[in-house]
Amino acid sequence: MSRALDDILFRDPSPRAQAITRGVSALVAVVLACGIVFRFYDAGQFNVRLWEFFGWSTTWAFLAKGLLGTVASAAMAAVIALVLGLVLLLGRLSRLRLARLPSVAVIEFLRGVPTLLLIYVCFLVLPSVGVKLSTYWMLTLPVGLSTAAVVAEVYRAGVLAVPRGQTDAARSLGLTEAQVFFQVVFPQALRYIVPALVAQLVIVVKDTTFGYVVTYGELMQNAKVLIANYHALVPVYLVIAVLYCLVNYAISRASQRLGRPMH
Repeated sequence: MSRALDDILFRDPSPRAQAITRGVSALVAVVLACGIVFRFYDAGQFNVRLWEFFGWSTTWAFLAKGLLGTVASAAMAAVIALVLGLVLLLGRLSRLRLARLPSVAVIEFLRGVPTLLLIYVCFLVLPSVGVKLSTYWMLTLPVGLSTAAVVAEVYRAGVLAVPRGQTDAARSLGLTEAQVFFQVVFPQALRYIVPALVAQLVIVVKDTTFGYVVTYGELMQNAKVLIANYHALVPVYLVIAVLYCLVNYAISRASQRLGRPMH
């Protein structure tokens, strides 16, 4: 009786059940989408006056400028995170306490402090002690530092997932510890962590929306300017949401291409 119940509860659904589930899910999604569209229509959000400025080239040029600012900040923050994350990983895995303990402290500190607080430090605290950064670096540096701590832990998870036998085999061939790590362990670790790294890069793009704090001209900041000028909150945010989705989709597609040679 117990085995039969387990089969019913935990076995994979049949193809017919899967098809029904997909059909019901699609129907629910369509109903919700229709309900949202109707609410927008009822609230007058499809009024031509709220959309006509999207037909102007100046509007798209302004949005493109904001998108370029977002991409520039996110790309540099990603580079900082990937490089610094590797440095922190090496420190954390080091046998020397003088390297391991500071690395652990930095990782835990950056993981615990909100990105927004780091931005405020760059924006308010550093200028008071004579360190002046451009708005680009006031946004990019905190986002990169905050992400680096998470990336270091993602790297570590990948390294720990590599079978111990791979390391022992590499050492038996006479490779140095650095060669074992960079030629054998780390390349295999990357194969396991590509999805997690992609998720972090998507978060980096989202974190650039904090640019409003330092008035950096990224996509969301420019969107707020359009809303203030044309009083079209819902249309602008819908367009901005689509642009962010396209950027994140491009990141996912690029990661898939990079991940193919690893398999």
